[in-house]
Amino acid sequence: MSSSATAPTRRRASLRKVVTASALGTTVEYYDFTLYATTAALVFDDVFFPDASPLVGTLAAFATYFVGYVARPLGGVLFGHYGDRLGRKNVLIVTMLMMGLGTFAIGLLPSYDSIGVAAPILLVLIRVLQGLGMGGEYGGGVLMALEYSPRQRQGLYTSLVHIGTPAGVLLPVALVSALDSTLPAGSYDAWAWRLPFLASILLIGVGVYIRLHITESPEFVRMREQREVQSLPVREVLTRQPGTVVASIIAKLAESGLFNIYYVVAITYVTTELDRDKGPVLLAVLVACAVECLTLPLFGALSDRVGRRRVYIAGALFQAVLAVPFFLLVETGHFWAYVLGMSLGLGVGHAAMYGAQGALFSNLYPVNVRYTGLSVTQQVGATLGGGLSPLIGTALLSAAGGHWSWLIAYCVGVAVLSAGATSRLGAGEAPVLEGPATTGADTRPTATEGTPTP
Repeated sequence: MSSSATAPTRRRASLRKVVTASALGTTVEYYDFTLYATTAALVFDDVFFPDASPLVGTLAAFATYFVGYVARPLGGVLFGHYGDRLGRKNVLIVTMLMMGLGTFAIGLLPSYDSIGVAAPILLVLIRVLQGLGMGGEYGGGVLMALEYSPRQRQGLYTSLVHIGTPAGVLLPVALVSALDSTLPAGSYDAWAWRLPFLASILLIGVGVYIRLHITESPEFVRMREQREVQSLPVREVLTRQPGTVVASIIAKLAESGLFNIYYVVAITYVTTELDRDKGPVLLAVLVACAVECLTLPLFGALSDRVGRRRVYIAGALFQAVLAVPFFLLVETGHFWAYVLGMSLGLGVGHAAMYGAQGALFSNLYPVNVRYTGLSVTQQVGATLGGGLSPLIGTALLSAAGGHWSWLIAYCVGVAVLSAGATSRLGAGEAPVLEGPATTGADTRPTATEGTPTP
């Protein structure tokens, strides 16, 4: 077979390997943060903050959860800098190790009863390490998939990377549910909560192995050959495209923030305010995450046909409409009501936004500052959205005496705000870089709204 005939086959094989490696990285990323969020909602108030009341202890645990988010923008700028200057691949190996080893360390951390105040202090330090790693992980993983894929299918392939998010939720929640339901009463709270943290070492090993065997992004290689590397990418992003940065951060708020409302805050509401068993609501989250694994590529492919912004805005507005029905369903206490509400929230509303997001946000920035630009958008937006929403949601529940009325206003407000910001994206999109793409990928920005991707 001629080299010209085998080239497309090699490109497809490389693309599959890159997408798999990136999806595994996203899985590890969200396994780490989801496992922490789940355990914070169920156990950490007793393990690390035993002197506080249940609700105050949960707030303290979510505050340490937020610390990890605070470190994410710094990690995004730091690793984005090196990703834009030195390449995507090696940076991604470092970030995966930082996140995964931090999770493993939490599984070994002594409780407050064992070492006193040193326990929550060490927990905060580990969360900072995880946050730095997670800040650099997302941008590189999505860009590897985007920069290997043909332009007309960037939405699909970046959405496949995003399957790692619901998968990264599904795995730890499944482990927590299995341990809680099979072990003797009290075992999970006493010691078995550590096992899912320790098990993360398996994901790290597989992920690092695969990443060691992929090649550098062809778009980055071409950019470096043309000597277009920027000395300080973050300066270029913030000075040349400030409006794009601000609008994309606001656009990110609903996607990240409402994801944690459906998952983290809903679990807290059911187990603390409604005083119901955690088993059914955890199982409902599993079903909803499995649904989203299936719907994400559908919305990614749809964004390739009708435009990224249209799909993203539709997902945000759908979640604004869903806010009241969601909590009415959760309040029933019935398993299938949990499943319906969370499947609509995660599998439709969030999946529409997240399926379109990778290609939408990545193409706002040129290749030579794309890692930094995407990381700033993603991590600042995720910090203000997903990082704060468990704190805001729990505080609003507390202020309203355990009722969700004030929380509804937050959900609707952030969804409408993000939809409005998304409608303004496009004017500041990345300029076209000259020269042929190495793999058939195209660095041109995503088509403006209303123009289907060719």
